[in-house]
Amino acid sequence: MASNQEPWLLENGNPKGLTKEHRKRSAHNRSSSSLRKKSDRTLISKIPCSLLRQFLANLQEVILGTKLSVLFPAIPAAILADSFGFGRPWVFALSLIGLMPLAERVSFLTEQIAFFTGPTVGGLLNATCGNATELIIAIFALSQHKITVVKYSLLGSILSNLLLVLGTSLFCGGIANLRREQKYDRRQADVNSLMLLLALLCHLLPLLFTFAAGESVATVDSTLHLSRASSIIMLIAYAAYIVFQLWTHRELFEAQESDDDDAAEEEAAVIGFWSGFVWLVGMTGVIALLSEYIVGTIEEASDSWGLSVSFISIILLPIVGNAAEHAGAVIFAFKNKLDITLGVALGSATQIAMFVVPFCVIVAWIMGINMDLNFSLLETGSLALSILATAFTLQDGTSHYLKGLILLLCYIIIGACFFVSQAPLNGPNSVNLRLKTTAGSVFGA
Repeated sequence: MASNQEPWLLENGNPKGLTKEHRKRSAHNRSSSSLRKKSDRTLISKIPCSLLRQFLANLQEVILGTKLSVLFPAIPAAILADSFGFGRPWVFALSLIGLMPLAERVSFLTEQIAFFTGPTVGGLLNATCGNATELIIAIFALSQHKITVVKYSLLGSILSNLLLVLGTSLFCGGIANLRREQKYDRRQADVNSLMLLLALLCHLLPLLFTFAAGESVATVDSTLHLSRASSIIMLIAYAAYIVFQLWTHRELFEAQESDDDDAAEEEAAVIGFWSGFVWLVGMTGVIALLSEYIVGTIEEASDSWGLSVSFISIILLPIVGNAAEHAGAVIFAFKNKLDITLGVALGSATQIAMFVVPFCVIVAWIMGINMDLNFSLLETGSLALSILATAFTLQDGTSHYLKGLILLLCYIIIGACFFVSQAPLNGPNSVNLRLKTTAGSVFGA
Protein backbone atom coordinates (compact mmCIF):
# COMPACT_ATOMS: atom_id res chain seq x y z
CA MET A 1 0.00 0.00 0.00
CA ALA A 2 2.80 2.41 0.87
CA SER A 3 4.46 1.92 -2.52
CA ASN A 4 1.50 3.57 -4.20
CA GLN A 5 1.96 6.78 -2.20
CA GLU A 6 3.74 9.77 -3.71
CA PRO A 7 7.30 10.11 -2.31
CA TRP A 8 7.12 13.87 -1.73
CA LEU A 9 4.31 13.70 0.78
CA LEU A 10 6.68 13.29 3.72
CA GLU A 11 10.16 14.64 4.33
CA ASN A 12 11.54 11.17 5.12
CA GLY A 13 9.92 9.66 2.03
CA ASN A 14 7.86 7.21 4.04
CA PRO A 15 4.14 7.90 4.08
CA LYS A 16 2.60 7.42 7.48
CA GLY A 17 -0.79 5.77 7.70
CA LEU A 18 -3.12 5.96 10.64
CA THR A 19 -3.43 3.34 13.29
CA LYS A 20 -6.83 2.49 14.69
CA GLU A 21 -6.16 4.87 17.57
CA HIS A 22 -5.40 7.73 15.19
CA ARG A 23 -8.59 7.19 13.21
CA LYS A 24 -10.65 8.39 16.15
CA ARG A 25 -10.37 12.08 15.42
CA SER A 26 -11.78 14.96 17.34
CA ALA A 27 -15.07 16.51 16.35
CA HIS A 28 -13.31 19.70 15.23
CA ASN A 29 -11.10 17.78 12.81
CA ARG A 30 -14.01 15.76 11.45
CA SER A 31 -16.02 18.96 11.00
CA SER A 32 -13.28 20.80 9.14
CA SER A 33 -12.58 17.79 6.91
CA SER A 34 -16.07 18.09 5.44
CA LEU A 35 -14.92 21.20 3.55
CA ARG A 36 -11.77 19.66 2.12
CA LYS A 37 -11.30 18.26 -1.34
CA LYS A 38 -8.84 15.82 -2.80
CA SER A 39 -6.07 17.15 -4.99
CA ASP A 40 -5.11 15.66 -8.35
CA ARG A 41 -1.33 15.28 -8.36
CA THR A 42 -1.04 13.84 -11.86
CA LEU A 43 0.67 16.90 -13.36
CA ILE A 44 2.85 17.61 -10.33
CA SER A 45 4.16 14.03 -10.30
CA LYS A 46 5.72 14.63 -13.74
CA ILE A 47 7.93 17.52 -12.54
CA PRO A 48 11.55 16.26 -12.52
CA CYS A 49 12.91 18.55 -9.77
CA SER A 50 12.10 16.97 -6.40
CA LEU A 51 12.24 20.21 -4.41
CA LEU A 52 9.95 22.02 -6.82
CA ARG A 53 7.66 19.00 -6.94
CA GLN A 54 7.39 18.87 -3.15
CA PHE A 55 6.77 22.63 -2.90
CA LEU A 56 4.03 22.59 -5.53
CA ALA A 57 2.44 19.51 -3.95
CA ASN A 58 2.33 21.24 -0.57
CA LEU A 59 1.02 24.42 -2.18
CA GLN A 60 -1.73 22.44 -3.88
CA GLU A 61 -2.73 20.67 -0.69
CA VAL A 62 -2.69 23.75 1.55
CA ILE A 63 -4.09 26.42 -0.76
CA LEU A 64 -6.26 24.45 -3.18
CA GLY A 65 -7.19 21.57 -0.88
CA THR A 66 -10.26 23.34 0.51
CA LYS A 67 -13.61 24.28 -0.94
CA LEU A 68 -13.00 27.78 0.41
CA SER A 69 -9.93 28.34 -1.77
CA VAL A 70 -11.89 30.84 -3.89
CA LEU A 71 -11.77 33.22 -0.91
CA PHE A 72 -7.97 33.35 -0.70
CA PRO A 73 -7.72 36.31 -3.17
CA ALA A 74 -9.40 38.43 -0.49
CA ILE A 75 -6.13 38.31 1.49
CA PRO A 76 -3.91 40.12 -1.04
CA ALA A 77 -6.87 42.37 -1.87
CA ALA A 78 -7.05 43.46 1.79
CA ILE A 79 -3.30 44.11 1.86
CA LEU A 80 -3.48 46.18 -1.33
CA ALA A 81 -6.53 48.07 -0.08
CA ASP A 82 -4.67 49.02 3.08
CA SER A 83 -1.43 49.88 1.25
CA PHE A 84 -3.08 52.13 -1.32
CA GLY A 85 -5.42 53.84 1.12
CA PHE A 86 -8.73 52.42 -0.09
CA GLY A 87 -11.81 52.89 2.07
CA ARG A 88 -11.29 51.48 5.54
CA PRO A 89 -14.61 49.59 5.44
CA TRP A 90 -13.31 47.76 2.38
CA VAL A 91 -10.18 46.74 4.28
CA PHE A 92 -12.37 45.47 7.12
CA ALA A 93 -14.67 43.48 4.82
CA LEU A 94 -11.85 41.92 2.78
CA SER A 95 -9.92 41.00 5.92
CA LEU A 96 -13.00 39.38 7.39
CA ILE A 97 -13.54 37.31 4.23
CA GLY A 98 -9.86 36.36 4.13
CA LEU A 99 -10.07 34.90 7.63
CA MET A 100 -12.62 32.28 6.55
CA PRO A 101 -10.26 29.94 4.59
CA LEU A 102 -7.36 30.66 6.96
CA ALA A 103 -9.27 29.39 9.99
CA GLU A 104 -10.14 26.15 8.16
CA ARG A 105 -6.53 25.70 6.98
CA VAL A 106 -5.16 26.07 10.50
CA SER A 107 -7.39 23.16 11.55
CA PHE A 108 -6.13 21.16 8.57
CA LEU A 109 -2.47 21.85 9.40
CA THR A 110 -2.84 20.92 13.07
CA GLU A 111 -4.39 17.64 11.99
CA GLN A 112 -1.49 17.00 9.59
CA ILE A 113 1.03 17.65 12.36
CA ALA A 114 -0.92 15.28 14.61
CA PHE A 115 -0.13 12.44 12.18
CA PHE A 116 3.48 12.62 13.36
CA THR A 117 3.08 13.65 17.00
CA GLY A 118 0.32 11.22 17.96
CA PRO A 119 -3.28 11.83 19.02
CA THR A 120 -2.46 13.30 22.45
CA VAL A 121 -0.13 16.04 21.22
CA GLY A 122 -2.46 16.55 18.29
CA GLY A 123 -5.32 17.04 20.72
CA LEU A 124 -3.29 19.63 22.61
CA LEU A 125 -2.53 21.41 19.34
CA ASN A 126 -6.20 21.40 18.45
CA ALA A 127 -7.11 22.70 21.91
CA THR A 128 -4.60 25.51 21.53
CA CYS A 129 -5.18 26.45 17.88
CA GLY A 130 -8.88 25.60 17.66
CA ASN A 131 -9.88 29.23 18.17
CA ALA A 132 -6.64 30.90 17.12
CA THR A 133 -8.51 33.52 15.09
CA GLU A 134 -10.50 34.80 18.07
CA LEU A 135 -7.42 34.77 20.29
CA ILE A 136 -5.27 36.72 17.83
CA ILE A 137 -7.99 39.31 17.21
CA ALA A 138 -8.42 39.71 20.96
CA ILE A 139 -4.69 40.22 21.56
CA PHE A 140 -4.44 42.85 18.84
CA ALA A 141 -7.49 44.61 20.24
CA LEU A 142 -5.88 44.55 23.69
CA SER A 143 -2.69 46.05 22.30
CA GLN A 144 -4.78 48.98 21.06
CA HIS A 145 -6.63 49.20 24.41
CA LYS A 146 -9.94 48.28 22.77
CA ILE A 147 -11.13 46.21 25.70
CA THR A 148 -14.78 46.46 24.73
CA VAL A 149 -14.04 44.99 21.29
CA VAL A 150 -12.29 42.08 22.99
CA LYS A 151 -15.29 41.40 25.22
CA TYR A 152 -17.79 41.81 22.39
CA SER A 153 -15.95 39.51 19.97
CA LEU A 154 -15.41 36.72 22.52
CA LEU A 155 -18.98 36.95 23.76
CA GLY A 156 -20.19 36.78 20.17
CA SER A 157 -18.16 33.64 19.52
CA ILE A 158 -19.75 31.90 22.51
CA LEU A 159 -23.27 32.99 21.55
CA SER A 160 -22.85 31.98 17.91
CA ASN A 161 -21.62 28.50 18.85
CA LEU A 162 -24.35 27.87 21.41
CA LEU A 163 -27.31 29.35 19.54
CA LEU A 164 -26.51 29.86 15.86
CA VAL A 165 -24.33 26.83 15.08
CA LEU A 166 -26.08 24.40 17.40
CA GLY A 167 -29.51 25.77 16.54
CA THR A 168 -28.93 25.59 12.78
CA SER A 169 -27.48 22.09 13.09
CA LEU A 170 -30.34 20.72 15.18
CA PHE A 171 -32.94 22.38 12.96
CA CYS A 172 -31.43 21.21 9.66
CA GLY A 173 -30.65 17.78 11.05
CA GLY A 174 -34.19 17.44 12.36
CA ILE A 175 -35.71 18.43 9.02
CA ALA A 176 -33.41 16.08 7.09
CA ASN A 177 -34.14 13.18 9.47
CA LEU A 178 -37.83 13.68 10.19
CA ARG A 179 -38.57 9.96 10.27
CA ARG A 180 -35.46 9.00 12.25
CA GLU A 181 -34.84 9.59 15.93
CA GLN A 182 -31.75 11.68 16.47
CA LYS A 183 -29.71 10.71 19.51
CA TYR A 184 -26.39 11.78 20.94
CA ASP A 185 -24.18 10.98 23.89
CA ARG A 186 -25.40 13.11 26.79
CA ARG A 187 -22.18 12.70 28.73
CA GLN A 188 -20.17 15.00 26.49
CA ALA A 189 -22.94 17.62 26.57
CA ASP A 190 -23.13 17.41 30.37
CA VAL A 191 -19.39 18.00 30.76
CA ASN A 192 -19.42 21.03 28.48
CA SER A 193 -22.54 22.41 30.14
CA LEU A 194 -20.86 22.22 33.55
CA MET A 195 -17.82 24.05 32.22
CA LEU A 196 -19.98 26.76 30.70
CA LEU A 197 -21.91 27.18 33.95
CA LEU A 198 -18.61 27.66 35.79
CA ALA A 199 -17.62 30.29 33.24
CA LEU A 200 -20.99 31.98 33.73
CA LEU A 201 -20.45 32.11 37.49
CA CYS A 202 -17.07 33.77 36.98
CA HIS A 203 -18.73 36.38 34.74
CA LEU A 204 -21.70 36.96 37.01
CA LEU A 205 -19.81 37.58 40.24
CA PRO A 206 -17.88 40.69 39.06
CA LEU A 207 -21.12 42.13 37.66
CA LEU A 208 -23.08 41.45 40.84
CA PHE A 209 -20.22 42.71 42.98
CA THR A 210 -20.08 45.99 41.05
CA PHE A 211 -23.84 46.46 41.24
CA ALA A 212 -24.01 45.63 44.95
CA ALA A 213 -21.03 47.70 46.07
CA GLY A 214 -21.62 50.70 43.83
CA GLU A 215 -19.34 52.52 41.41
CA SER A 216 -16.14 53.66 43.10
CA VAL A 217 -12.40 53.38 42.70
CA ALA A 218 -12.24 50.74 45.42
CA THR A 219 -15.00 48.73 43.75
CA VAL A 220 -13.26 48.88 40.38
CA ASP A 221 -10.01 47.63 41.91
CA SER A 222 -11.78 44.87 43.80
CA THR A 223 -13.67 43.80 40.67
CA LEU A 224 -10.39 43.70 38.75
CA HIS A 225 -8.71 41.56 41.40
CA LEU A 226 -11.74 39.24 41.54
CA SER A 227 -11.68 38.89 37.76
CA ARG A 228 -8.00 38.02 37.70
CA ALA A 229 -8.41 35.44 40.46
CA SER A 230 -11.43 33.98 38.65
CA SER A 231 -9.43 33.83 35.40
CA ILE A 232 -6.73 31.77 37.10
CA ILE A 233 -9.38 29.41 38.46
CA MET A 234 -10.91 29.11 34.98
CA LEU A 235 -7.54 28.26 33.43
CA ILE A 236 -6.95 25.60 36.09
CA ALA A 237 -10.40 24.16 35.36
CA TYR A 238 -9.66 24.19 31.62
CA ALA A 239 -6.40 22.34 32.20
CA ALA A 240 -8.34 19.70 34.13
CA TYR A 241 -10.84 19.61 31.24
CA ILE A 242 -8.00 18.93 28.79
CA VAL A 243 -6.72 16.07 30.96
CA PHE A 244 -10.27 14.73 31.18
CA GLN A 245 -10.70 15.04 27.41
CA LEU A 246 -7.37 13.65 26.21
CA TRP A 247 -6.46 11.10 28.87
CA THR A 248 -8.89 9.91 31.54
CA HIS A 249 -12.19 10.03 29.60
CA ARG A 250 -11.02 10.35 26.05
CA GLU A 251 -13.69 8.03 24.64
CA LEU A 252 -16.38 10.63 25.37
CA PHE A 253 -14.87 13.14 22.94
CA GLU A 254 -13.69 10.95 20.10
CA ALA A 255 -15.54 11.08 16.80
CA GLN A 256 -15.96 7.43 15.86
CA GLU A 257 -15.81 6.44 12.22
CA SER A 258 -18.96 4.74 10.94
CA ASP A 259 -18.84 1.76 8.63
CA ASP A 260 -20.29 3.71 5.70
CA ASP A 261 -18.22 6.84 6.27
CA ASP A 262 -15.26 6.65 3.93
CA ALA A 263 -14.64 3.06 4.92
CA ALA A 264 -12.51 2.40 1.89
CA GLU A 265 -10.48 5.55 2.24
CA GLU A 266 -7.04 5.14 3.81
CA GLU A 267 -6.03 8.15 5.84
CA ALA A 268 -2.46 9.37 5.52
CA ALA A 269 -0.58 12.61 5.91
CA VAL A 270 -0.49 14.64 2.70
CA ILE A 271 2.32 16.98 3.78
CA GLY A 272 5.36 16.44 5.98
CA PHE A 273 5.83 17.48 9.60
CA TRP A 274 8.18 20.40 8.98
CA SER A 275 6.20 21.53 5.95
CA GLY A 276 3.07 21.54 8.06
CA PHE A 277 4.83 23.44 10.85
CA VAL A 278 6.15 26.11 8.46
CA TRP A 279 2.76 26.50 6.81
CA LEU A 280 1.08 26.74 10.23
CA VAL A 281 3.45 29.52 11.30
CA GLY A 282 2.88 31.32 8.00
CA MET A 283 -0.90 31.01 8.22
CA THR A 284 -0.83 32.30 11.80
CA GLY A 285 1.20 35.30 10.65
CA VAL A 286 -1.33 36.11 7.93
CA ILE A 287 -4.17 35.76 10.45
CA ALA A 288 -2.32 38.19 12.71
CA LEU A 289 -2.00 40.69 9.85
CA LEU A 290 -5.68 40.49 8.94
CA SER A 291 -6.63 40.69 12.61
CA GLU A 292 -4.67 43.91 12.90
CA TYR A 293 -6.58 45.29 9.91
CA ILE A 294 -9.91 44.25 11.45
CA VAL A 295 -9.20 45.81 14.82
CA GLY A 296 -7.92 49.00 13.23
CA THR A 297 -10.85 49.48 10.88
CA ILE A 298 -13.85 48.20 12.85
CA GLU A 299 -14.92 51.67 14.01
CA GLU A 300 -14.71 53.11 10.48
CA ALA A 301 -16.76 50.17 9.19
CA SER A 302 -19.30 50.77 11.95
CA ASP A 303 -19.69 54.44 10.98
CA SER A 304 -19.84 53.69 7.25
CA TRP A 305 -22.35 50.84 7.47
CA GLY A 306 -24.50 52.41 10.16
CA LEU A 307 -24.06 49.39 12.44
CA SER A 308 -22.94 49.56 16.05
CA VAL A 309 -19.55 48.16 17.00
CA SER A 310 -21.32 45.79 19.37
CA PHE A 311 -23.41 44.30 16.55
CA ILE A 312 -20.40 43.92 14.25
CA SER A 313 -18.27 42.35 16.98
CA ILE A 314 -20.91 40.08 18.50
CA ILE A 315 -22.78 39.02 15.35
CA LEU A 316 -20.75 39.57 12.16
CA LEU A 317 -17.24 38.69 13.34
CA PRO A 318 -18.11 35.23 14.73
CA ILE A 319 -20.38 34.30 11.82
CA VAL A 320 -17.81 35.09 9.15
CA GLY A 321 -14.69 34.16 11.08
CA ASN A 322 -15.90 30.65 11.93
CA ALA A 323 -18.02 29.98 8.87
CA ALA A 324 -15.98 26.93 7.82
CA GLU A 325 -16.28 25.22 11.19
CA HIS A 326 -19.97 26.12 11.42
CA ALA A 327 -20.72 24.73 7.97
CA GLY A 328 -19.01 21.46 8.89
CA ALA A 329 -21.14 21.10 12.01
CA VAL A 330 -24.32 21.59 9.99
CA ILE A 331 -23.19 19.06 7.37
CA PHE A 332 -22.69 16.38 10.00
CA ALA A 333 -26.08 17.18 11.52
CA PHE A 334 -27.59 16.47 8.09
CA LYS A 335 -25.85 13.07 8.26
CA ASN A 336 -27.40 12.42 11.69
CA LYS A 337 -24.01 12.56 13.43
CA LEU A 338 -24.93 14.85 16.26
CA ASP A 339 -22.02 13.84 18.49
CA ILE A 340 -19.66 15.53 16.04
CA THR A 341 -21.94 18.57 15.82
CA LEU A 342 -22.09 18.89 19.59
CA GLY A 343 -18.35 18.43 19.83
CA VAL A 344 -17.83 21.37 17.49
CA ALA A 345 -20.41 23.78 18.92
CA LEU A 346 -20.07 23.04 22.63
CA GLY A 347 -16.35 22.34 22.46
CA SER A 348 -15.62 25.64 20.76
CA ALA A 349 -17.86 27.58 23.15
CA THR A 350 -16.18 25.92 26.14
CA GLN A 351 -12.73 26.67 24.80
CA ILE A 352 -13.49 30.35 24.34
CA ALA A 353 -15.29 30.74 27.67
CA MET A 354 -12.82 28.78 29.79
CA PHE A 355 -9.53 29.44 27.99
CA VAL A 356 -9.54 32.38 25.59
CA VAL A 357 -11.44 34.82 27.85
CA PRO A 358 -9.40 34.22 31.04
CA PHE A 359 -6.21 34.05 28.99
CA CYS A 360 -6.96 37.52 27.61
CA VAL A 361 -7.50 38.81 31.16
CA ILE A 362 -4.10 37.45 32.19
CA VAL A 363 -2.41 38.80 29.06
CA ALA A 364 -3.98 42.21 29.69
CA TRP A 365 -2.69 42.02 33.29
CA ILE A 366 0.84 41.37 31.97
CA MET A 367 0.49 44.26 29.51
CA GLY A 368 -0.63 46.59 32.29
CA ILE A 369 -4.18 46.85 30.92
CA ASN A 370 -7.15 46.62 33.26
CA MET A 371 -9.51 44.07 31.74
CA ASP A 372 -12.06 42.41 33.99
CA LEU A 373 -14.78 39.80 33.56
CA ASN A 374 -17.61 42.31 33.94
CA PHE A 375 -19.22 42.13 30.50
CA SER A 376 -22.00 44.53 31.50
CA LEU A 377 -25.60 43.67 32.33
CA LEU A 378 -26.96 43.19 28.82
CA GLU A 379 -24.04 41.08 27.61
CA THR A 380 -23.85 38.90 30.72
CA GLY A 381 -27.62 38.40 30.72
CA SER A 382 -27.50 37.26 27.10
CA LEU A 383 -24.70 34.84 27.94
CA ALA A 384 -26.57 33.44 30.94
CA LEU A 385 -29.81 32.86 29.07
CA SER A 386 -27.95 31.28 26.14
CA ILE A 387 -26.11 28.80 28.37
CA LEU A 388 -29.28 27.90 30.26
CA ALA A 389 -31.30 27.49 27.04
CA THR A 390 -28.61 25.24 25.59
CA ALA A 391 -28.35 23.16 28.77
CA PHE A 392 -32.13 22.59 28.86
CA THR A 393 -32.15 21.74 25.15
CA LEU A 394 -29.54 18.99 25.53
CA GLN A 395 -30.73 17.42 28.77
CA ASP A 396 -32.57 14.35 27.38
CA GLY A 397 -30.08 13.03 24.78
CA THR A 398 -32.48 13.34 21.82
CA SER A 399 -33.09 16.06 19.28
CA HIS A 400 -35.68 17.33 16.82
CA TYR A 401 -36.05 20.37 14.61
CA LEU A 402 -38.11 22.36 17.14
CA LYS A 403 -35.18 22.50 19.57
CA GLY A 404 -32.97 23.92 16.85
CA LEU A 405 -35.62 26.42 15.84
CA ILE A 406 -35.94 27.73 19.42
CA LEU A 407 -32.17 28.22 19.70
CA LEU A 408 -32.12 30.03 16.37
CA LEU A 409 -34.94 32.33 17.43
CA CYS A 410 -33.06 33.10 20.65
CA TYR A 411 -30.04 34.10 18.57
CA ILE A 412 -32.15 36.31 16.31
CA ILE A 413 -33.66 38.09 19.32
CA ILE A 414 -30.24 38.70 20.86
CA GLY A 415 -28.92 39.89 17.50
CA ALA A 416 -31.82 42.33 17.18
CA CYS A 417 -31.06 43.60 20.67
CA PHE A 418 -27.46 44.44 19.80
CA PHE A 419 -28.55 45.81 16.42
CA VAL A 420 -30.56 48.56 18.12
CA SER A 421 -28.05 48.98 20.95
CA GLN A 422 -25.89 52.07 20.64
CA ALA A 423 -23.70 51.63 23.73
CA PRO A 424 -20.52 53.72 23.55
CA LEU A 425 -17.38 51.79 22.59
CA ASN A 426 -15.43 52.84 25.66
CA GLY A 427 -18.28 52.52 28.11
CA PRO A 428 -18.86 48.79 28.68
CA ASN A 429 -20.66 49.37 31.96
CA SER A 430 -22.96 52.15 30.81
CA VAL A 431 -25.99 49.88 31.21
CA ASN A 432 -25.02 49.22 34.81
CA LEU A 433 -24.63 52.94 35.47
CA ARG A 434 -28.00 53.77 33.99
CA LEU A 435 -29.68 50.97 35.96
CA LYS A 436 -28.06 52.06 39.20
CA THR A 437 -28.92 55.72 38.55
CA THR A 438 -32.55 54.78 37.94
CA ALA A 439 -32.69 52.60 41.03
CA GLY A 440 -31.11 55.34 43.10
CA SER A 441 -33.63 57.92 41.94
CA VAL A 442 -36.53 55.59 42.70
CA PHE A 443 -35.42 54.70 46.21
CA GLY A 444 -34.22 58.25 46.85
CA ALA A 445 -37.68 59.52 46.13
